Amino acid sequence: MNSQLWDERYSVSDYIYGTGANDFLAQSASLIPPGDVLCLAEGEGRNAVFLAKQGYAVTGVDSSRVGLEKARKLAAQNGVSIQTIIADLADYCIEPGKWSGVVSIFCHLAPPMRRRLHGQVVAGLRPGGVFILESYTPRQLAFGTGGPPVAELTMEKDEIVKELAGLGIKHAMELERDVVEGQYHNGRGAVLQIIAQRD
Repeated sequence: MNSQLWDERYSVSDYIYGTGANDFLAQSASLIPPGDVLCLAEGEGRNAVFLAKQGYAVTGVDSSRVGLEKARKLAAQNGVSIQTIIADLADYCIEPGKWSGVVSIFCHLAPPMRRRLHGQVVAGLRPGGVFILESYTPRQLAFGTGGPPVAELTMEKDEIVKELAGLGIKHAMELERDVVEGQYHNGRGAVLQIIAQRD
């Protein structure tokens, strides 16, 4: 992942994806058992801070030092603390059996890297642990309201369900919805939503 690009993008004073949690995560977070939650590609911290306010012990991973500095600042403004790890998800290893929840919100990676990461998600969840994902699908390119500029970096339901073999799929749906999250996600979007649980 290009940490320099993201450092530059996050270097403005505003929170470019907003400070509120992703809608799908906000609707689904109560399904995560109490405990430790890992947020992948957490950026400026909006989802990690939301989860910390719900009482979870949250760790946010991102390649951007600038983004995670803003995440810690947002946490302090909200009276909570989060752990942050600066790491490229190509190199990061998810600790097996540790997590009550893993959250992937618009974490768009090249397919080989994504498959490796999702394999680690499966192993990383505790029994009963929950994985929550929202991403853009290839149809998002027609909307042009955010997300990666190439279809290869988007996700489709069937392939992600296969990558999560070993988890029970509780919810898997491709749909259109309005995504209003700061300046970079703003408008009608084509998304994939997944909730999966470790038995």
